[in-house]
Amino acid sequence: MDKKVCIIGLGYIGLPTAAVLANNGFLVHGVDVNEKAVNLINNGQIHIYEPDLENVVQKVVSEGRLRADKKPEKADIFILAVPTPFKDDHKPDLAFVESATTSIIPYLEPGNLIILESTSPVGTTEKIVEWILNERTDLSVDENKSNQIFVSHCPERVLPGKILKELIENDRIVGGINKVSTEKTVEFYETFVKGKVLQTNARTAELSKLTENSYRDVNIAFANELSMICDDLKIDVWELIKLANHHPRVNILQPGPGVGGHCIAVDPWFIVDAAPEKSKLIHTARKVNDSKPLFVINKVKEAANNFKSATIACLGLSFKANIDDLRESPAVEIVKELTKEFNHNILIAEPHISELPSSLNGLNVNLVSTEEAIKQANLIVLLVDHDYFKLIDEFDLHDKIVVDTRGITNNQSIKVASFT
Repeated sequence: MDKKVCIIGLGYIGLPTAAVLANNGFLVHGVDVNEKAVNLINNGQIHIYEPDLENVVQKVVSEGRLRADKKPEKADIFILAVPTPFKDDHKPDLAFVESATTSIIPYLEPGNLIILESTSPVGTTEKIVEWILNERTDLSVDENKSNQIFVSHCPERVLPGKILKELIENDRIVGGINKVSTEKTVEFYETFVKGKVLQTNARTAELSKLTENSYRDVNIAFANELSMICDDLKIDVWELIKLANHHPRVNILQPGPGVGGHCIAVDPWFIVDAAPEKSKLIHTARKVNDSKPLFVINKVKEAANNFKSATIACLGLSFKANIDDLRESPAVEIVKELTKEFNHNILIAEPHISELPSSLNGLNVNLVSTEEAIKQANLIVLLVDHDYFKLIDEFDLHDKIVVDTRGITNNQSIKVASFT
């Protein structure tokens, strides 16, 4: 009999995971509160953008190996893949994880494996055990009892745009609440993961993902801070980094308008919250990256002084190139702030979406094609380095001022505002 997997959360991680598992022989029951998403999936369609995902979903749905619903069902393995945001004071918000856990409690049976894939603060996997056992006194995590359930954490480590490939090829870190939970979880992932499946305990697995994203955040902060220093010193940061990276032991990242996405912009705060007195570097990096959108906004305002009436084209809304994911995007934050001063004069070009996010509704901004945005505007703000934007004919920019936050334009004939 095929093993059945119930996945709670069919977003950017849950749906690709469901598709990969179904394509590898598992029966998958996907759960999401979004009724529109559930209906689309059951019709072989998808509600998010990820290369090749719709083809796989269509295949496994037609084969009867993937079905979506708003409620869980009994299964052998339960995977929680729900958001873990933070509250206004940067405190971790585990409401979605708790709700997901509560939803599966009535369906749990001895021998079930529960896996938390959501990136979470240290101790979250232990909380899941606590929530379950408080409601189900007939279950246990005692390795010597027949009513045992197995609980582990296995953080996702994938890059949007390459999720289907990386779910299979990337190494995974598995940490159970006890040894047997770890072993059961490793056995499960080894059925479809080609990379190494590394064993540890739950708390170390939780901190490993937070550490990976904090490391990246610190390195991005260095590049962003360097870009602001270069602006003061009238130095081209792109040239500077290119030259510095010729050193055999130097690899500086590229600066940008800030840091977005659900992971890097959020996860370091979980470490800061857990150890505020010991995480000073991580905390400072977060503040540097969170300050970068305001720096960009001020450069746009400065450039707008060159015109009696500036019409601004903002190119890109997603948090990184070539995807449609707007979560925690600094580009969205920048656009929202610019509307406060340049109302009715802002055009947005984002080739990966068909409608504006709700956060920009009612702000008198218009979503138009890239070509139309450039044609109408006299001030261009490059916020995302989409491949599509790299194809822009630089002749079309020759009579514009360009605020380039990504280093796309390097033609000296283009009038680029003093931003590096």
